[in-house]
Amino acid sequence: MGSLFKPKERCRCSHILVSDQATAARLREQIQAGADFAALAREHSQCPSGKQSGGDLGEFPRGAMVPAFDKVAFQLSVGELSEPVQTKFGYHLIRRTA
Repeated sequence: MGSLFKPKERCRCSHILVSDQATAARLREQIQAGADFAALAREHSQCPSGKQSGGDLGEFPRGAMVPAFDKVAFQLSVGELSEPVQTKFGYHLIRRTA
């Protein structure tokens, strides 16, 4: 017998949170040129948990993050890096990892 409830879609992402779009764009360029995402997250992210984990947010269900972040995170392909995403917290670079 099938379940009446469809499980929520889930993804795993890492992010770097900074206060301005220019910094986010500069970090994105560095990552695209081969810089280590986790190292940049530890050095630059303003997210306390992200700083410690190299940006890893773990796995989360659709709807768990603020809407702008959630929308982009679930549109990314695994391994893909977002453009800077503005939320009430600042500007995020999001990389989908699973």
